[in-house]
Amino acid sequence: MQRASRLRRSADFQRVRAAKRSWAHPLLVLYAAPNDNLAPRVGISVGKRVGGAVVRNRVRRRVREAVRLRLPELRPGHDLVFIARPPSAEADWPTLRGATEGLLRRARVLSNRQQAVGSGH
Repeated sequence: MQRASRLRRSADFQRVRAAKRSWAHPLLVLYAAPNDNLAPRVGISVGKRVGGAVVRNRVRRRVREAVRLRLPELRPGHDLVFIARPPSAEADWPTLRGATEGLLRRARVLSNRQQAVGSGH
């Protein structure tokens, strides 16, 4: 994922979480907020409750890759923050990817064509 597509500053993470638009899954929570930038930006937070540094970094890399695969389909004008929950450390790749894609669909941040394809319509 390109550096310009990432949220990096703590203030940006706080702003997105303060918007209070969230969707939950047993493995992840997704927060979304509008941004003034045209490109969507994504941040990933993995707390110490998920596991040690090696485990946290693996979860972060997997979530980042799942989002990267759908990045061209994300609608512009959104900042997204994914927060990993402890069960994400034990999840296999297809399950974690499915959770990520499901949250993106529920938040309606995928392009309209992808929304219809993803929801089975």
